[in-house]
Amino acid sequence: MYICYTKRWYNPPSPPEKVKKLFVILSLLVSTALFAVSDNATLETMLLPIPADAQQAGDAARGYEYLTTGDFLKSGAPYRFFLMANGKNTANRLNRTGKNATVSHAYNVIEKDGVHMVIPTCLQCHAQVFDGQLVIGLGNTMLDFSNAGSMDFSAQMRMLQIAAPRQYAAAKPFLKSFATVFPKIETEVRGVNAADKLAITLVSHRDAQTLKWSDTPLLPIPEEVIPTDVPAWWMMKKKNAMFYNGFARGDFGKYLMLSNLLTVTDSAEAREVSSHFGDVLAYIRSIEPPKYPKEIDAQKAETGRVVFNNNCSGCHGTYGADGKYPNLLVPLSIIQTDSALCQGVQNSAPFIEWFKRSWFAQGANAPYIVPFNGYLAPPLDGVWITAPYLHNGSVPTLEALLNSKLRPVYWSRTWSYDYNSIGVTYTKHDTAIRKQTYNTTLRGYSNAGHYFGDALTDDERTAVIEYLKTL
Repeated sequence: MYICYTKRWYNPPSPPEKVKKLFVILSLLVSTALFAVSDNATLETMLLPIPADAQQAGDAARGYEYLTTGDFLKSGAPYRFFLMANGKNTANRLNRTGKNATVSHAYNVIEKDGVHMVIPTCLQCHAQVFDGQLVIGLGNTMLDFSNAGSMDFSAQMRMLQIAAPRQYAAAKPFLKSFATVFPKIETEVRGVNAADKLAITLVSHRDAQTLKWSDTPLLPIPEEVIPTDVPAWWMMKKKNAMFYNGFARGDFGKYLMLSNLLTVTDSAEAREVSSHFGDVLAYIRSIEPPKYPKEIDAQKAETGRVVFNNNCSGCHGTYGADGKYPNLLVPLSIIQTDSALCQGVQNSAPFIEWFKRSWFAQGANAPYIVPFNGYLAPPLDGVWITAPYLHNGSVPTLEALLNSKLRPVYWSRTWSYDYNSIGVTYTKHDTAIRKQTYNTTLRGYSNAGHYFGDALTDDERTAVIEYLKTL
């Protein structure tokens, strides 16, 4: 157990083993009873509030421009070869001009030393087309990392080096990083994200101070790829810490630019990129969730609001003009969801030590890491559109989230939306069918935990879902 006090670490003495076991038993008993009696006051005494840190100011309009046209990566795939492989994108969902109009919203075209290159952007993971409309800030559950390990880029790199040496020289930092990282981030199912494994792999190949690339890993890289869902960006304006277990404190802008490690040359380049991320953060914090597009039963929603406030608001806050979000961390003994994410990279001593002495942890309002065995209870703004649910995307609908016996063990998405149960439509399976099936029996992919809705009646759950549509 660690307690962070004024950003200093305190490690209290370990209690005797018998006391530890007694504490675990009592925690489980209390967590089971808490929601049966709907005693939010009792629950709140067991949760850990996250204090707020000052954040960079910025200009949202400039942030949007940098996000959608900027060169926060300085190297990428040569534009001509990218179009040969992918063709021109004609949707132009961001209404961009020039070469940017010919690539997906998930890419920017940059120019360096006379060479045009295509770089992946934050919108690759943080935007999704929903009902034909691009929703910026919505976590992208359409990505597929399930075949990453089988990809070998060495032949393509050799061909490019021979056929277009100038383009290869400009693209080399990106190609080298991509070829090193991508085979290590294969997931067991499509739709989940490998962000944590990506982070530890990139960090392991970078000097902490200079950020220069090392062909040999400087840190141990775990074999396991722990999946994560991508949280909605519009929640960031309420949160005092980033990521699912709230371990990222201090300057959010530095965390937002971590993907720069894909191609960064050195810390001088990182400083230049960092100078834009106060604006990017301002833009992200300006995003509002999309409104539920269908009809809402106002009377049922009001009933649901009362049930929600009596049973759920202790963790997730209240909403409306006087709404308050408490920023509370929930221990694993209470939430009981899959522990792999919060106990993985986010609790990794080599990763934390690298970060503490790195370039990222310097400067005003320096970022710092606070590990926690549990997860942040997120704000629920726009929750209707953020399926699948839990931090690993293991539960396809809100209905199943609030009624655990409905959660499928093996399921696959059908890539449409269920406006009745609120979530993704899916097909149940009797067993896992290769990587097309979400297999909740795997470590990191469990759909266990968050059993609080089980204490509600069917009518109460239906009313709560109707209320959640209004957020």
